[in-house]
Amino acid sequence: MSRPVPAIVILGNGSLATARKIQQVYPGALIHGLAERVEGADRVYHEFGATLREFYQQDLPIIALCAAGIVIRTLAPLLLEKGAEPPVLAVAEDGSAVVPLLGGLGGVNVMAREIAAGLDVSAAITTSGELRFGTCLLNPPSGYTLGDLELGKRFVSDLLAGQQVRIEGAAPWLAQAQLPEDPEAPLSIHIGSAERAPAANELMIYPRSVLVAVSGEITQVPSAIRAALRQANIAVQSLACLLASEQQMANPALREAALELGVPLRFASVGGDVSELARHALPDAAIVSQGNGLAIALASQPLDLAQIGRARGRLAVIGLGPGAAELMVPAVKAELARANDVLGYETYVRMAGPFRADQVLHCTDNREEMQRARHAFELAAQGRSVVVVSSGDPGVFAMAAAVLEALHESSEPSWHSVDLEILPGVSASLATAAQAGAPLGHDFCVMSLSDNLKPWAIIEKRLDLASQADLALAFYNPISRSRPWQLGRALEIVAQHRTAETPVVLGRDIGRPGQTLRVITLGQLTPDQVDMRTMVLIGSSTTCIFPRAEGGQWVYTPRWYGDKPAS
Repeated sequence: MSRPVPAIVILGNGSLATARKIQQVYPGALIHGLAERVEGADRVYHEFGATLREFYQQDLPIIALCAAGIVIRTLAPLLLEKGAEPPVLAVAEDGSAVVPLLGGLGGVNVMAREIAAGLDVSAAITTSGELRFGTCLLNPPSGYTLGDLELGKRFVSDLLAGQQVRIEGAAPWLAQAQLPEDPEAPLSIHIGSAERAPAANELMIYPRSVLVAVSGEITQVPSAIRAALRQANIAVQSLACLLASEQQMANPALREAALELGVPLRFASVGGDVSELARHALPDAAIVSQGNGLAIALASQPLDLAQIGRARGRLAVIGLGPGAAELMVPAVKAELARANDVLGYETYVRMAGPFRADQVLHCTDNREEMQRARHAFELAAQGRSVVVVSSGDPGVFAMAAAVLEALHESSEPSWHSVDLEILPGVSASLATAAQAGAPLGHDFCVMSLSDNLKPWAIIEKRLDLASQADLALAFYNPISRSRPWQLGRALEIVAQHRTAETPVVLGRDIGRPGQTLRVITLGQLTPDQVDMRTMVLIGSSTTCIFPRAEGGQWVYTPRWYGDKPAS
């Protein structure tokens, strides 16, 4: 499997030139700069430790342009299991040193050499086996996997102690290694797909050269596959992927089986039984087992998964939050990183960036929601990973409803087979409320004052009922050039049920540059104080205001109602 695109993290402008050179080595990598200290970074962060730990927990390779000790102290609480860590490197700000710190089994030394070559310096490789032999035997290249890490460590220790080794099987990457080879040596590196008990003097490396075609009718898929592989004398470590008919794309049992076995799940449009699926995918491979809803194909080389069927398409509808990067949830950041295509209103798409050169942007007008939703399904049905962008939360006056409506109306099977997920974001009403305190701390009502998609009479009725019910109110889309009078009418309705002293919060561009927050009263509120980018929060009869120590006011609606409960 290919290595994820690394994150380049810098603390000051003095590192930016070096970071740009590293970015030329990894064109898809983004430079993350510390807010208020770095100008010109691709993305901004506010806390170094939290950011580094988030990347580490997401298994992203990390290139930190700072002292190695800072990185070590930051990640120390997370270092639980050697062998399960992403590559982590420290690079001197001026590019004079490249130090691999973590991820020896994740290719960190390979990255160190790549970065060092880009900076025209030498990498500070300290791994004894790699220094002696020119390769990390415990980290075979893509398409191969190590049999047993603990046995492998002892094996490398024996080699470093002076023993010689023989190679059994095809291992092209070892041709350039400086191994002490002897055809009669007691130690051996065995490359093959056969299942066998490892010996103490043997390093087992398995080529991922096995495909299992699966029928959708079988139960207990993982155990059935393991049993079939065992009967065919094939090691489960050589399993490269599962293949199924595209009619089985939405089959949760197959998806869970692939996750449990740790391999990709691919789909083919070929008709017929599983043997025909396997033969079509790998015409030159041997079908070593078939029956009971499974067919096992064994190739002579590791499989190129890009040439086998296609992946299940994925469509994620995401919420960016109010705009600040630190208010975007980690799952949304991960989804943006994996996307092939990003669709949305251009303003929101630009907020979600920057993007890699290989990511395709489809920017459209804000009024083209249904066309955008259908286009997203068309792309995802081709096997692509697609993201539809909304600001705030996608389910609050945003794209999630449009995407589901497009799917509901469609009878296209490929659309219904797409892996669809809605990922939440911080909605504008909640972001504004948090800035003010807790004006929505009790029951509240969220409404859009736009009558583009619903009659104004409905809006008036709901306003009147919500105001009578003494709910705190949050107004989206309060006013625009084409709707200049609606807010005034809405305030007239609310004023029939609220006093003029009722607290009001006006939040404009909260979470974005130039944000403003004002606390006034309902009696002071006029439509000319509000524009389309303003969130209007109107308190209930219990909403309270008191001074902040640093100036301004706190606003909150207590959890109790009526008489205050005894403390």
